[in-house]
Amino acid sequence: MATRPFKDKVVAITGAASGIGLALARKFAGEGAAVALIDMDPAALSRHEQAFRDCGWRALAVTCNVTEQTMCADAMAVVIREFGGIDVLINNAGITQRSRFADTQLDVFHKVMAVNFFGSLYCTKAALDSLIERRGMIIVNESVAGLTPLLGRTGYSASKHALHGLFTSLRCELREQGVHVLIVCPGFIRTNLQTRALGADGQVTARPQSKIGKEATPESAAAEIYRAAVRKKSLLILTFMGKLGYWISRIAPVFYEKMMTKKFSSEIQ
Repeated sequence: MATRPFKDKVVAITGAASGIGLALARKFAGEGAAVALIDMDPAALSRHEQAFRDCGWRALAVTCNVTEQTMCADAMAVVIREFGGIDVLINNAGITQRSRFADTQLDVFHKVMAVNFFGSLYCTKAALDSLIERRGMIIVNESVAGLTPLLGRTGYSASKHALHGLFTSLRCELREQGVHVLIVCPGFIRTNLQTRALGADGQVTARPQSKIGKEATPESAAAEIYRAAVRKKSLLILTFMGKLGYWISRIAPVFYEKMMTKKFSSEIQ
């Protein structure tokens, strides 16, 4: 029988009510982990919690708005109290925006940073002592936009670059304490993230998203992330186009900027 390294471990996942977060919860639970489903949608959480328990999986639904520091601290405290600790924290909750920088209200930048950057910071800070005690793992759902420029998404890209700086630096601080940090950079994944993208005025934009290549599914992304966690990889870039974009941006950054600008310019015209 194949070993299951996360069997009986406790995995806390933000943004777990849909998309990659939910797919990750199902993957880890199926491998024997106890999962804490953390999200701001209590109705969806309740349905998923019951579905997990119907499968015989250990699951706990925790309602949390990750932009609120107190709620993040309370959420991690609930998980630790109910399950005894946290072995894996997956910072997955996120939001995006699509609009030209000059047109975008400042509040949009604050909102995107509050969810993507500070939400991950708050949850990590609250779970840190338990992660160190259990020599656990932090998984951060970043983006290729955290490694490369992306036209029309200055707020989103800035938040993801900030995540990259925070968690690569934190990895160095925690290495000697036995805590591993895995940064995940999805490409185009078929989730509802893009359907909720904010426009320049802070409302959900009706402008369609430009895409490059074929969209991957949340389930395929979760399977790759799980394998990377087992192998304790430091960086995982998902999808062929994501990998291609990453390497082109490293080898020929000016060429990458020109090609990316041409592809995405229609989104903000």
